[in-house]
Amino acid sequence: MTNKQSINILVVSDPPAAPGYLPRLRYLCDYLTDKGYHITLLTEQYQSFDFAHDYPIIAVPMYSGGTLDWLTKTIWTLLTNWHNRVFAKRAITQYLPAQEQKYDLVLCTAFSDFPLGAAEHIARYYGVPLLCDIRDLDEQVDDSRYQYHHQAWWTMPGRSIYRAIHIHRRNRVIRAANTITTVSPWHVDFIKRYNINTHLVYNGYNEKQFYPSDIKTDTFRITYIGSLFDWQQSALQIIQQAIREIELPVVLDMHTPQSNPVPFDRLGDVIRRSCVMLVLTNPRTHGMLTTKFYEALGCDKPVICVPSDQGALSKLIAHTHAGIATDDKEQIKAFVRTLYSEWQKNGFTRQNSIHREEFSRKAQTERLEQIINNTL
Repeated sequence: MTNKQSINILVVSDPPAAPGYLPRLRYLCDYLTDKGYHITLLTEQYQSFDFAHDYPIIAVPMYSGGTLDWLTKTIWTLLTNWHNRVFAKRAITQYLPAQEQKYDLVLCTAFSDFPLGAAEHIARYYGVPLLCDIRDLDEQVDDSRYQYHHQAWWTMPGRSIYRAIHIHRRNRVIRAANTITTVSPWHVDFIKRYNINTHLVYNGYNEKQFYPSDIKTDTFRITYIGSLFDWQQSALQIIQQAIREIELPVVLDMHTPQSNPVPFDRLGDVIRRSCVMLVLTNPRTHGMLTTKFYEALGCDKPVICVPSDQGALSKLIAHTHAGIATDDKEQIKAFVRTLYSEWQKNGFTRQNSIHREEFSRKAQTERLEQIINNTL
């Protein structure tokens, strides 16, 4: 049996910045620390880390500030992989020696090729296994429209080249890693073409923040929380039209980062006070199991997914009995009317989903812990 007290894990990640602070990463670090592992988080300096943590965080500065500095280094990264190379070099020579640790594993959680390349270099330097936790893939949405960093104005003329370079660098690290974990069955199948040792660890919900509570409200609200991309607009129009045709006093409550954002610590309360949670998707997307679905599941609130993604999300909704996934306007209207009647009677709605506990972050992180120990 592995002695957790003697295991030192270096976690390498993109910055856990506000407002979400990378909940998958933070829960993992908190959980492993509580279990007795020695965790060190290595990341890029971006914002102050104004959240509670019981493990050291090493923040490596990469940009001196200013648009010209950022633009120059970003272009140089495209040409020479500067970001990964210099981050790894600075960490190894300037920041990690002060910890005086002998690491047993490098665990990198990322959504793009940075900091995967840096983590691979650091793992080779220390001669330890590399476990990569892949949260997103460029290919999960056509033309990388999900990735904000691929929509900057300077990438437009050569987006296909930009995308191909980042995918090539990412795949090189995936092939070299000892173990891969990722977030959906589609992602597992996709990554296995590069590394057969790939495992599924769902995102899940934080059971301390997202839990059922029957709160009576005076308004029947269908709530959407999250970013709103161009490829979701047609789905939004379907739900808007369905609400108009129901002819009931139903409020569509939209919370996006640009308009009416919800503070991170109030997410659970907003969901529990809602009657229905809305998830907007598109059949052209793959394996996108939005965190807001899990959070609604944790609070046991009914979910309407518009339209069905015809893939991992609709299967998960069916598996948990969490709600419906459809682009059938009449089915949406019937579902909302049923819930409206329940709300009129009780003052709240509750879905009574099944298999809910399987998708808590605790349950999923326990699975990741097993994978870590197997890798070691």
